[in-house]
Amino acid sequence: MAKTPSGKNTSGRGQRDLKVKVKTARGRKLSSTRWLERQLNDPYVKRAQVEGYRGRAAFKILELDEKFRFLVPGARVVDLGCAPGGWLQVAVKRVNALGEKSGKRIGTVLGVDLQEVEPVAGAEIHQLDFMEDDADQKVKDWLGGKADVVMSDMAAASSGHKQTDHLRIMALCETAAYFAFDVLEEGGTFVAKVLAGGAEGDLQKLLKQKFTKVANVKPPASRSDSSEKFVVATGFRG
Repeated sequence: MAKTPSGKNTSGRGQRDLKVKVKTARGRKLSSTRWLERQLNDPYVKRAQVEGYRGRAAFKILELDEKFRFLVPGARVVDLGCAPGGWLQVAVKRVNALGEKSGKRIGTVLGVDLQEVEPVAGAEIHQLDFMEDDADQKVKDWLGGKADVVMSDMAAASSGHKQTDHLRIMALCETAAYFAFDVLEEGGTFVAKVLAGGAEGDLQKLLKQKFTKVANVKPPASRSDSSEKFVVATGFRG
């Protein structure tokens, strides 16, 4: 018996019966048809719709937090590359940014993205190109102090060339890491999406100098055919 992300058991036969097939339409590429079919049959996509999250990526940060427990009530969180807002939604609930957990400390959540993001209750969101020269200073000013968690789900626009895309996302990760070194409280956490491809070794060495523990994780919500993984660095040395 197989389990869905909601924990319900389903038989293999039941899953086959429920699978949505998408016909190839005129003008639509085969790759687009396959992507659409995968989306329609993805249990995390369906669960996001049911639970009110803006995308399946919300479950990636949920699963990482279940394992490492960094989104705690009262935490001050910065989310870099926050569109469409799923990570913000998770962070707001877990750090008690809306004060809904009686008797618990109230946290703060700050989101930044290159594109405009629809408001998320409990989060402060700014539109900004984080690769601009003075971007990190702007974020620090908005934050108004230190952070307990810096999360980065930033990704460069795909060029269609795997090695180029890998180098671009690693550049974003390193920029996010240096920002984290500047704003994290001692004991803080850095979480970032990376792509497997060889260039991530330098980032690993850098993080191991600054944090007591560095882990590489592929959460269950990350598709098996994707080269993405997440680095979780805990215990910032300050």
